[in-house]
Amino acid sequence: MHVTHLSLADFRSYARAEVALGPGVTAFVGPNGQGKTNLVEAVGYVATLGSHRVSADAPLVRMGADRAVVRAAIVEGDRQQLVELELNPGKANRARINRSSQVRPRDVLGILRTVLFAPEDLALVKGDPGERRRFLDELITARSPRMAGVRADYERVLKQRNTLLKTAALARRHGGGRGSGGDGALSTLDVWDQHLARAGAELLAQRLDLIAALQPLTDKAYEQLAPGGGPIGFDYRSSVGDGLAAAGTREELYEQLSAALTAARKQEIERGVTLVGPHRDDLILRLGELPAKGYASHGESWSYALALRLASYDLLRADISWAPGGLSAEAAEAAGGGEAGAVRRAGEPVLVLDDVFAELDERRRERLAELVAPGEQVLVTAAVEDDVPGVLAGARYAVSEGEVRPL
Repeated sequence: MHVTHLSLADFRSYARAEVALGPGVTAFVGPNGQGKTNLVEAVGYVATLGSHRVSADAPLVRMGADRAVVRAAIVEGDRQQLVELELNPGKANRARINRSSQVRPRDVLGILRTVLFAPEDLALVKGDPGERRRFLDELITARSPRMAGVRADYERVLKQRNTLLKTAALARRHGGGRGSGGDGALSTLDVWDQHLARAGAELLAQRLDLIAALQPLTDKAYEQLAPGGGPIGFDYRSSVGDGLAAAGTREELYEQLSAALTAARKQEIERGVTLVGPHRDDLILRLGELPAKGYASHGESWSYALALRLASYDLLRADISWAPGGLSAEAAEAAGGGEAGAVRRAGEPVLVLDDVFAELDERRRERLAELVAPGEQVLVTAAVEDDVPGVLAGARYAVSEGEVRPL
């Protein structure tokens, strides 16, 4: 799998950009602030419908423009597809596959898969639990695009449930009795509890399966990057409690989540927020017997973060198929996948290294370069060409003042 052409209109700093790409290594070189990261950010957006730098779409639209358009031509084996995404802040985004079929934006998920290395990855080790939850959930979606719908359902139900809890909490604080609004909110909580537990159980099951698959690959990658620096390990800390690990099926996870929501109901009403569910969980990263957060050195933290990304790449590369169950029949046909829910081979993900080598010492730089060099397509950004290790020979582009030209 690789991108053959990237086209941007009013995306970030680019009024317009057309960049031809190919398999192997492509490096974008230029001073900071000239738009190198904007190019690989656009590639990542096609793959994930999100940015690794910001949480909303508005900053992705060039100042003064109403919308941005990203087009990526993608080759996977003998299949060629064109994905077009129109970003409309404050309104619904639009998507097309092969120009002919307008689909939901999330229907394009899975056509392109990327693994991104960036300075922001240090937050996977040193940052808040939300960073690690996002890492898990984005990787889950890359492996199984239908999970985008499950995640959206969970967020929708969580938002509605929090609104009801806040209404009930305010009514109680103001001494409201029957008919004050609090009772009405509480009467519908049971229904929303069921919805939250059902979507949450699916998300939890996927996370637990992912962690089990990711652990040995991360061990291997860490040893390659920092020989003798391990061992490392994962612990999933759930708001449901320690008994979660014993749950083996989605139905058992559903029952545990339902029971935990019931047990937390009084406290949740007092605080006006949902206290139980995957949105409250954390992936504890261990270095030896200690948590990496707070104990790992800067170099160890970098090695850990890189190991997580390398493990993600190995995992996606090992996946032989995915089932785009969230696609409509029209979207599946436009994507060349036949009927909705059909299983098709997944291509090797595109590797993106955004200004990573400047952050690493020489030993880690060379080890990382050797590990990623065999990738089908590797996109690199660097402030100076010397920051790109020699083993990553390939095409070079100079990026300056909004222009992208071959070196």
